[in-house]
This record gives sequence, structure tokens and C-alpha cells, in this order.
Amino acid sequence: MLSRVASLLVSFLFCLTGPAGAWAAGCQPNIAAATPALLPAAWNTAAAAQLTYIGHASVLLQSPQGVSIVTDLNDYFPPPFPPDIATMNHFHDTHYTDHPDPRIKYVLRGWDTGEGPAHWDLTVKDVRVRNVPTNVRNWMTGGTEFNGNSIFVFEVADLCIAHLSHLQHTLTPEHLAALGQIDVLLPMIDGAYSLSQNDVIEVIDQIKPRLIIPIHYFGPDQLERFIARLNGRFPVRRNSDAHVLLSRASLPRDTEVLVISPLRSETFRFAQPSQN
Repeated sequence: MLSRVASLLVSFLFCLTGPAGAWAAGCQPNIAAATPALLPAAWNTAAAAQLTYIGHASVLLQSPQGVSIVTDLNDYFPPPFPPDIATMNHFHDTHYTDHPDPRIKYVLRGWDTGEGPAHWDLTVKDVRVRNVPTNVRNWMTGGTEFNGNSIFVFEVADLCIAHLSHLQHTLTPEHLAALGQIDVLLPMIDGAYSLSQNDVIEVIDQIKPRLIIPIHYFGPDQLERFIARLNGRFPVRRNSDAHVLLSRASLPRDTEVLVISPLRSETFRFAQPSQN
């Protein structure tokens, strides 16, 4: 009930501050592959994007033309090299950094930095990055920080890949229209700092992606609880590698969950972040 009331409130505020044409969806309706198959990362194909799960909420995407993107860039789970593009959200400091590597050409902050809701629509070679603002809880006041988070959408290799980051409410029709058809969804499934796991499943039902790659879980128990809550609705595949190639041809016909192992352990410890 509370999540539905929050969703109605978000819808009202989204109409006031959200996208009309500015955040219009660029992703086309999804057409499922006739013969679905995930491609191993070792299989080099010009039509695929490589995804590497760094750890926590950070993934590395590499486009066919070599554009690199890191999500929720932070100091605790550093990428293996400075990417071309970094996205960040600021719910807490494992999702952003105040001192990104100066070699990163594009640093996209997903929250209102004092100049209004974040609005990104960036094209670099064969990659388009855009955002859909959402709200987060304010830990200090207990209230709502409007436009305090962004769902970043990456259009690459003929796919639309959405990183929810710290989404903390279910989505309105306006959010869904701004997102467009999402092929690959990266939901945070910890069930505590973001959405409850049941609400994550509701968001999955709203977005209807073809592939779900869970991120942001604190050890295998949280992951297994999420899979148990799915109650067998979607097939689950597990990949011991941190890398996977994604392409239009590799999309499963029906929604599946793909579990991939992070490069850095998700048994999270708040170590002192690097100052480099």
C-alpha cells in the first residue's frame, strides 16, 4: 500500500518536473530472437556489447566501437581502467566519488546538483546514454529527496540496457514511457537500501525486460532469497565468469535471470577508499 501511495505521489511530481519531450524514449519495441543463446565473452563479435560486473552497483560496458562506461563509479569498487563515460548516483558514497579520475571524459551525475533534475542525453560513437530521474529517501530528514536518483539507459549494440541504481519506488506510466522498451535490466536486489525484493519484482513486471542481471547484494544469501522470491517464474542461468557478451541475437525469447560473478567480492566491507 505504501509503495502504491508513493508511486501516485511520484506520478504527480513527475508530471510537474519530469520529461515531456526532453526524456523521450529512444528504445524501440523488443523483438525476441528466434534462437536465443548467450554468447560467451571470449567470442568476439562486432555486434555485441561486453558487460563486466565489477561489484556492488558498478558494471563496465564496452561497445562494439570500444566506448567504455562504468555505472555508479565509486572509490570502493574501482574499474580496471578509466572509462570514457561514468555515471553516478549519490544515495551514499558507494555509488559516487567526489574525485573521479580526470581521464574520464564524461562524468554524469544522476541527481539534482542545485540546477534542477539531472538531464543527460549523450552520444559517443555507437553509444547513447540518457537518464530518467527518480526519487530517494533522505536519510537525514526521513523525507523524500525528489530527483535524487537516475535510472541510466544505455543504448548500445542495438540493445537498451537500464541500470536502476538506487530506485526506491515503483514506476509510474510516465517513467515507463520515458524508459522505452528495456532489453537488459540491472536491478539492485539487496532489499534494504533500495527497494524491497518484492517491489523489485514488481518493477521487473512493469519494465518487462528480456534479461535480468541482479546486482548490489551483500553475499550469496541475499541473492538466493531474491531468486526464491521469483518462485520459478523465470529461468535462472548462472555464469561463474564476470563477463558476458550481449547482443540482439543473444536475447532470450522469454524473460530470464542471468547471475554473473563480480570481479570484486560482494561480501561488502567499508574499507578506506582509494584517494588516487
